[in-house]
Amino acid sequence: MTMTGVETGAIRPEEIEAWSAHVGRREIRRQRLDVESLRRFAAAQGADMDVERHPPPLAHWAWFVETVGPEGIGPDGHPRRGGLLPPVRLPRRMFAAAVMTFAEPLTLDAEGELSISVADVRHRSGKTGDLVFVEVDRRLSQAGRERLSERQTIVYRGLGDPVAPIEPADLPLRHDAQVWLPTPVDLFRFSAVTFNSHRIHYDHPYATQEEGYPGLVVHGPFTAAKLFAFAEERFAARGGRPIRRFEFRAVAPLFVGQPIYLAAGAEEGEVQALRCDGAVAMSARATF
Repeated sequence: MTMTGVETGAIRPEEIEAWSAHVGRREIRRQRLDVESLRRFAAAQGADMDVERHPPPLAHWAWFVETVGPEGIGPDGHPRRGGLLPPVRLPRRMFAAAVMTFAEPLTLDAEGELSISVADVRHRSGKTGDLVFVEVDRRLSQAGRERLSERQTIVYRGLGDPVAPIEPADLPLRHDAQVWLPTPVDLFRFSAVTFNSHRIHYDHPYATQEEGYPGLVVHGPFTAAKLFAFAEERFAARGGRPIRRFEFRAVAPLFVGQPIYLAAGAEEGEVQALRCDGAVAMSARATF
């Protein structure tokens, strides 16, 4: 399998040095936090569309999306490598984890400012080959006050072996679990509202033939939003306190058309997305 335009071979020390030079780079985006963008974001994830009274999970992802023209799109559907983030040449890139802290509620229909900066670039070589981790800090402010901060981890890696089809297991359904069955339309709508054109979420031939997945891949942020909503509902008995901190880590891919089980974990505030074979695909923790 190949991906057009992506160089192969081991990562060289001089490449790591060049990519690390991006640490400290910063970009500012400004946008009015309009209601209709948020309503579409709520609709795409199946949340309450009365967003003025009930903001959807991880509402800040409804705005400040990266926008480039057709000439700026790479062969995988993502914006071409380079710019603010380092041009890491490993073919697969994933939004693998995030830690976010919510200081104050967002004010709708008011201007917001998002500061995005590269915090760290790390290289690791293991049994699965080269991995490059890029840490990105995002801080959203309104009226001169920081409303939330987020540290995102983006992971780049090689193609590796194709992912084998996931065989469902006869799992006993826990009484406190929710079943989520995302469809291709769900994935398309979530891609649309987040302006995410990564082809693994809607282009079945590309996902299977080029990137070696057994089917369309469910967005990590989509799963994270579902876990956030599950955590709010699961721990609602805590006096209606809002989630002040939320962190998640993607462990394994999830695929369209297969049930995903949202369930509480063993630790305080922990929630998990379990694949239909029983594997933990994403773990998250909410702090109230």
